[in-house]
Amino acid sequence: MSTIAIVGGHGQIARRLIPLLASRNHTPLALVRNPAQVAELEELGARVRMLDIEADEADAFAQAFDGAHAVVFAAGGGPDGDVGRKKSVDLGGSLKSIDGAKQAGIHRFVQVSAVGVDDPIPDDTGAVWRAYVEAKRDADAALRTSGLDWTIIRPGGLTDDPGTGKVALGSDVARGEVTRDDVAAVLAEVIDTGHGIGKQWTLMGGDTEIKDAVAQAD
Repeated sequence: MSTIAIVGGHGQIARRLIPLLASRNHTPLALVRNPAQVAELEELGARVRMLDIEADEADAFAQAFDGAHAVVFAAGGGPDGDVGRKKSVDLGGSLKSIDGAKQAGIHRFVQVSAVGVDDPIPDDTGAVWRAYVEAKRDADAALRTSGLDWTIIRPGGLTDDPGTGKVALGSDVARGEVTRDDVAAVLAEVIDTGHGIGKQWTLMGGDTEIKDAVAQAD
């Protein structure tokens, strides 16, 4: 049994991931800044620690990761909101998580990103969306050069439809949508099996059972 620290522990994907990890005999460690969220997350099966992604520095991340065997970065300011939060959450939070993992002696790091963030950004892109794409792109680049045992998952358009248990996963996957349930299930499979180290995969809804998709992805 291992402990999995989840940055952005009250996010929509994180709340789906927690019971999946618990069902596989892992201990989900949800990191949040709002004490009002603790009871809900404990009910899902998580241990909870306080962490303010924007205000805390890397050493606080390392302390929050104490005892964990892997880190999942599932936080994000989302495609709406303001430019500053994209830089402080999507990029800054990832960079501090990477640094904190190194300080804590944790090697395994799985990051939830977004599809297409390495593509050229059109000139007419709005400021907030540009900042979001750039933050995800730069966070992924930093993780790839971190020396950690990293995996980057880049989902397509996220939906709240029930999970299908089937996906398309790999470095070259046609764009589409994927349920948050299936994203969480892929994360659980990657963490549980150890597959995907050094891999950056695009994730969409598809026809392949998740266990097989993770095992077979390039």
